[in-house]
Amino acid sequence: MTTYYFEDFKPGDRFESPGMTMTESAIIDFAMHFDPQPFHMDREAAEGSIYGGLIASGIHTIAVTFRLLLQTGILSGNLGSPGFDELRWLRPVRPGDTLRAAAEVIEVRPSTSRSDRGTVRFRCITLNQKDEPVQTVFCNQLLKRRP
Repeated sequence: MTTYYFEDFKPGDRFESPGMTMTESAIIDFAMHFDPQPFHMDREAAEGSIYGGLIASGIHTIAVTFRLLLQTGILSGNLGSPGFDELRWLRPVRPGDTLRAAAEVIEVRPSTSRSDRGTVRFRCITLNQKDEPVQTVFCNQLLKRRP
């Protein structure tokens, strides 16, 4: 895999991940460990909820999104993240939905204190198989500069 360095990004660059299908068992397993709310882990309880059926945890969705972004290779020079901004869950993610992540570079800023790194700000959209956005977030990634 090619390593992407800070210098490889410019505003307007776009990247898209492959898809990943959310299974009922993965949704329930994640919820049992990290977000044990009935509409994430109990099909019958979920049917009686405002969602009308089982849905993935938003925390699960952001975790999957980050994995999908890693699969594109754009974070191969990643040193960590100073954080995410403006996280929004727009639609429920249901068993059988296939998610993919699309990222656009919004800003690139070299570090003023460390010459070996810089921050790239991405606008990330997670889409389902119908091309409907299910989540949006701004990801700030600290990336290595080219040696």
